[in-house]
Amino acid sequence: MRREAVVDPYLRVDDLRVGFTTTDGVVRAVDGVSFSVERGRTLGVVGESGSGKSVTALAVLGLHDPRRATVTGEITLGGRPLVGRPEAEVRRLRGRDMAMIFQDPLSALHPYYPVGRQIAEAYRVHHPRAGRAEARRRVVEMLGRVGIPQPERRHDQYPHEFSGGMRQRAMIAMALVNDPELLIADEPTTALDVTVQAQILDLLADLQAEFGTAIVLITHDLGVVSQVADDVLVMYAGRAVEQGSVEQVLRQPQHPYTWGLLSSVPSLHGDADADLKPIPGNPPSLIDVPAGCAFHPRCRYAEQTGGRCRTELPELRPAGASGHRVACHLATEDRIRSYAEDVARVGVAR
Repeated sequence: MRREAVVDPYLRVDDLRVGFTTTDGVVRAVDGVSFSVERGRTLGVVGESGSGKSVTALAVLGLHDPRRATVTGEITLGGRPLVGRPEAEVRRLRGRDMAMIFQDPLSALHPYYPVGRQIAEAYRVHHPRAGRAEARRRVVEMLGRVGIPQPERRHDQYPHEFSGGMRQRAMIAMALVNDPELLIADEPTTALDVTVQAQILDLLADLQAEFGTAIVLITHDLGVVSQVADDVLVMYAGRAVEQGSVEQVLRQPQHPYTWGLLSSVPSLHGDADADLKPIPGNPPSLIDVPAGCAFHPRCRYAEQTGGRCRTELPELRPAGASGHRVACHLATEDRIRSYAEDVARVGVAR
């Protein structure tokens, strides 16, 4: 009898915790997050500002200052453990096996050096035998591949001579110049107009199809997630509150926080004149996270759990369909009923 091949995730994160020591106490920016990403698939990580999305990404790349941050848990990249490895070893992987597109390309690119020179530097770090001419050819090739017109001329221009969309394309070229197998994109379409956003997302999809790259897409835009992601991780107060396929999480959400995120964005199927429904309250301080479920002070269903939300931390548990998990004390039938009420109340369904 022939066995089916088991697909091993290229990136696996298990019980990741990141804390920052401050004069006011320890900031628990990431508190026990686990997920995995296979080659050729995209994981969308969503949540409000301060939920731990970018801190998680920086931990994967080993970019936290060990003098300020404490990182524990397990991170494996292609079967190789990253947490606790010497910085020199992680640096050899960074840019070659894993790379990141940062949120603001204008601040990520150095204003003093031509764009092509900066991309060439990222290439030559991992190809020390490559001469300037070879590096230039590679950079011009990548600039053309990401859709920058006249790449030969643009190679010698400075960041301020690029539009916002072209700067983001240049950052993508820099991230992909060494053909990494993992790409982390932190809000790659922020501050770009809708047309350029669509072009950047199409570019990432095309490059993923070409290289088979595993992508972690960090964003607050659920429309972007629905367009490009295969799987979704919803984070709140440094923890994962819901995980599953994009169809499961966006079409059949199981956590009240996810319902709130969905109800706070416009819907093509709702009343065009209806007001958006923001989530009441504010995210908690990560120095003093509420006991129990961190979302309970903002949750309209907290009273339905007999006080468990205030005292007991919910763990991620299966939520019906295979692979769909939720961290919520509401009973399954209560979640189904409450979600149906929210759909009727604000048109949450997408």
